[in-house]
Amino acid sequence: MSFKNKISKSEMPFERMKKYGPAHLSDAELLAVMIRNGTKTADPTQIAHNLLLLSGKKGLAGIMTVSEKSLQKIEGIGDVKALQLIALGEISKRIAASSFQRERLSDPESCAAYFMERLRYESEEQVWAAAFDSKFSLLAEKMLSCGISNSSLITPREIFRFAIEQRAVSIILVHNHPSGDPTPSMEDIDLTKQVSKAGEIVGIALADHIIIGDNRYYSMKEYGHMG
Repeated sequence: MSFKNKISKSEMPFERMKKYGPAHLSDAELLAVMIRNGTKTADPTQIAHNLLLLSGKKGLAGIMTVSEKSLQKIEGIGDVKALQLIALGEISKRIAASSFQRERLSDPESCAAYFMERLRYESEEQVWAAAFDSKFSLLAEKMLSCGISNSSLITPREIFRFAIEQRAVSIILVHNHPSGDPTPSMEDIDLTKQVSKAGEIVGIALADHIIIGDNRYYSMKEYGHMG
């Protein structure tokens, strides 16, 4: 079956990008450049539009959080292309985070920005811990859990095991709310107080507990919930 409205070669996204540059391409066209090849019934741009529909209002960023199986439900997206899209999503997250790598994440805003693109579109709750030295430079970060709907199920023992391994002076706890609303639950507040008290005992301070929403965050320190 041929395409009903076949696009001329000069108007294909790959050729348009070569001629005008990436800034002149739509989201669907940029995706089409990555997809490159179509099928008998859908060209790369149509496949890209279908991917954007799959991600809903989240657009390009949302595609990067869709599962491999869900991506493969789109005609023209097989194993290889699905993994390429997932890899592209991970690259974009790491690029977003790398701009903060050498900075001191000494305030809630900078720490939230560091984790925002990594967590804001996740459909499952993830709990992360970030370890810092005496100058508040980032030593390492680690995901402690994924898919647990209640962050209070994470114990201070798990958190401080990681902190001690990194020889951290302080830590920041970070988790996301898939709903997009970063307002803390009572369980979130209780966990913050438990970890803060445990930190006093082991000599590793909990500097903050930040909840990531959809381009919003909530700092337990800013709102006085540290214990």
